[in-house]
Amino acid sequence: MRVLHFFKTYFPDSYGGIEQFIYQLARGTTLRGIDVDVLSLSSGADIETRHFDGHTVHRVRKNFEIASTDFSFAAFGKFAALARQADIVHYHYPWPFADIVHFAAALSKPTILTYHSDIVRQQRLLKLYKPLMKRFLKNVDRIVATSQNYLETSDTLSGYLDKTEVIPIGLDRSTYPDPDPARLAAWRTQIGERFFLFVGVLRYYKGLHILLDALRGTGYPLVVVGAGPIEAELRSHAAQIGLTNIRFLGALSDSDKVALLELSYAVLFPSHLRSEAFGISLLEGAMFGKPMISSEIGTGTSYINVHGETGLVVPPNDPAVLRQALRTLYENPELAHEMGRRAYHRYQRYFTADLMADSYINLYHAILSQHRRER
Repeated sequence: MRVLHFFKTYFPDSYGGIEQFIYQLARGTTLRGIDVDVLSLSSGADIETRHFDGHTVHRVRKNFEIASTDFSFAAFGKFAALARQADIVHYHYPWPFADIVHFAAALSKPTILTYHSDIVRQQRLLKLYKPLMKRFLKNVDRIVATSQNYLETSDTLSGYLDKTEVIPIGLDRSTYPDPDPARLAAWRTQIGERFFLFVGVLRYYKGLHILLDALRGTGYPLVVVGAGPIEAELRSHAAQIGLTNIRFLGALSDSDKVALLELSYAVLFPSHLRSEAFGISLLEGAMFGKPMISSEIGTGTSYINVHGETGLVVPPNDPAVLRQALRTLYENPELAHEMGRRAYHRYQRYFTADLMADSYINLYHAILSQHRRER
């Protein structure tokens, strides 16, 4: 079986949550005998093909961007050629350009779509896009939501429940490096061990401004790993409210990130908008056995982090309640340790890459069988 994934970005151009998901799924299904191609756009490449961890990555040049939607003229021909070779085409939503390419290619192949997030910010443009979106979602054979929480709270998905199922995102711990003792010792000397950790791209919906307000006057140490468009704004805000125990470390290597995950006291994930549909960085915290604090936004974050079991879940946009949650974990080490232990066991039960890969392969076979019967 050959599967083609199509999304606007992929390694090594971008290392976001969807890219990590595609990598984990491509790797997991490849290990089970599936031939996998990934087609993405790149600002710095014409048509390029390379092999990466068992699957084949194709990149075409991105020509322009409108409202966070990347466009490529070369993608039409390259997608059509790869789709002809594929048994199944696997889309990743939202990316309106993929809808256009899908209909331009006039596909007769089985198609599935992983629904990563509602469109939250671009509400005016959504009104223009909605007719195409509805046609696209109706046309694909199967839709996959990444958590039951998101399926139940998405107005868009409510119109396609008859062909939507839930497969949680999974991670393979073996794809993460083991930090060497020297690296651990260096970070321990520089930062210590009883610190809260945030990992992620610094974007508007991550809720970091709320977290900074919650830390005001507490003295609790916070380490922020990641870069992004609001980094300067966050640094300025931290200085204005007098936070002196916060480290903005920028983007780090995987080895350094893993070392900080190992050393951290708890993982924070204060995203306050539905743009945060799942939270792979939060899942990484569970995978490393860390207690978590997240916000209740009706998405997969509360499927990963169960309030009172694996950590604490607080209302969004409420620094006072978040501050109390920080205090509860920081002043109760035994509780924090037990929540971290439960978080790891929940990861093992629901969120491994093996479980995810097996579920998608079963879905691939089901869709192929359905197409054969219909023919």
